[in-house]
Amino acid sequence: MCGIIGIVGKEAVSDRLVDGLKRMEYRGYDSAGVCTVHDGQLVRRRAEGKLANLVQVLKSDDAPGNIGIAHTRWATHGAPTTSNAHPHATQEVALVHNGIIENFKQLRDELTARGRTFESETDTEVVAHLVSEQVEAGHSPADAVKTVLPRLRGAFALAIAFRQFPDFLIGARLGSPLVVGYGDGETYLGSDALALAPLTQQIAYLEEGDWVVIAREGAQIFDKDNNPVEREITTSGVSAASIEKGNYRHYMQKEIFEQPTVVAQTLSSYIRPLEQTVALPQMDFDLAGVKRITIVACGTSYYAGMVAKYWFETFARVPVDIDVASEFRYRDPVLEEGGLALFISQSGETADTLAALRHCKEHGQTIAVVVNVPTSSMAREADLLLPTHAGPEIGVASTKAFTCQLAVLAALAAHLALVKGKLSAEQEREIVRHLIEAPAALNAALAHDEDIAAMAHLIAPARDVLYLGRGPDYPLAMEGALKLKEISYIHAEGYASGEMKHGPIALIDEAVPVIVLAPSGPLFEKTVSNMQEVRARGGKVVLISDAEGIEEAGEGCLATIEMPSVHPLIAPLVYAVPVQLLAYHVACAKGTDVDQPRNLAKSVTVE
Repeated sequence: MCGIIGIVGKEAVSDRLVDGLKRMEYRGYDSAGVCTVHDGQLVRRRAEGKLANLVQVLKSDDAPGNIGIAHTRWATHGAPTTSNAHPHATQEVALVHNGIIENFKQLRDELTARGRTFESETDTEVVAHLVSEQVEAGHSPADAVKTVLPRLRGAFALAIAFRQFPDFLIGARLGSPLVVGYGDGETYLGSDALALAPLTQQIAYLEEGDWVVIAREGAQIFDKDNNPVEREITTSGVSAASIEKGNYRHYMQKEIFEQPTVVAQTLSSYIRPLEQTVALPQMDFDLAGVKRITIVACGTSYYAGMVAKYWFETFARVPVDIDVASEFRYRDPVLEEGGLALFISQSGETADTLAALRHCKEHGQTIAVVVNVPTSSMAREADLLLPTHAGPEIGVASTKAFTCQLAVLAALAAHLALVKGKLSAEQEREIVRHLIEAPAALNAALAHDEDIAAMAHLIAPARDVLYLGRGPDYPLAMEGALKLKEISYIHAEGYASGEMKHGPIALIDEAVPVIVLAPSGPLFEKTVSNMQEVRARGGKVVLISDAEGIEEAGEGCLATIEMPSVHPLIAPLVYAVPVQLLAYHVACAKGTDVDQPRNLAKSVTVE
């Protein structure tokens, strides 16, 4: 969520600040603003809604200056209005904030009692006033920040500008990511490397509790105890080109079509094709000693974990618990000695998942992380880092990150089964052969894009849509329903096919399309039986299956979507494609904002 960029530059920064915000639109937002320091004044411009509104404000009322901060806000405290938009400012200080200040009401009451006046409903504004009080009392900006940070409870990434000090910015992070970028006579702050991609490739990631003073000549970083520290400067490898849409209509469409490539890239890190074996990164613990796996994730990553539960239990015969991250800690889970806690996240910064990771670490679990950002907080705290190689995912609705997660989890399940003695070397080679086939199978699935687009108008008028699947296709049904909800705003639910008659069948009529995921195989007949129950009650069925399945059960369906015939292991990767494309084309037919659906954020960094 929320995007931050700050520039201490050699020339005017407002246009570059807005460009940085554009590169973070994928994070989700509902207002935006910039603030520069110019001629001893804080020059602030804000607008609710899309960045285009801020651009129009700046066209009529520019924000001059060579130093500045900018922000895209996803509302937590207070509605998405101009007065609640960041930057928040006093006479002396302006700042932007990603995260949440949990004790803001107590702090606000204190400040109000001292005569401070607030213009917004946000938690962030209290930080501006606290820092401003210190500066107005004659303290240096660095001393002001050192005094205020320990008073803040919650999560934050901050970038702060000072009216009387036009040569530097101060940044700080606790629980929300913040990076420092190093340029030629310029220095930058950003929520992620993408924000800074056209400005610099030289990046340092701040650690938990760090704060930093950035000036044109560089940055001075301090740890949570205010000791000067060095943080490694790395090359981000993120290019501006990697976040362009190219010839695609939307980022989501581009990312769906990138899946054969990125899944191949990801698998190349986990399999040795010549030996036909799985190769995991080095680890300093005995994977064979794992007695139980606890999977924790949110949203689409949670559904990837549900598929992995089937794989771990089927292949490795290791019991698996799976939890939604936002609920995990609050049920006080029983964590057995010798357990592996597996966390799945695209960003590696999701607040609920990160908090659950730290809870498991405190309770003696070995930590494994499947993540798309190998420099993220989760990645740095893992005992076993399992990176996906999906590249930047800009569309809020996750697509390629999901299939790359599945690829990694399949490889992990196979390797765990091998070291547990549940899989022979020949069986391992067979699994690797099927994994190698996945990119080509994804290409074959994508070949049906036009067919899916042509039938999207059949689904677009619906108010409710149901998805059905059995086995690993059950979490795929829930993922398909989530995609449709996210970007088309149609109410959709995914169910295990056998559960249809235990309640949801009451919803079936001719106005409720039912999407059935049913690759031919051991569970096909049972799924088709449930499908016939739907049709007997007037339901309109869209069957997603292979040629054999469609020949057997496709007659009388509202539509059919043919998938390649694949091994059950890689079927979840392949069947992700049609549910993604269906959601995409239905959303296009409805004219919704595909890449930035309302109310959603890409990386949720507050609980």
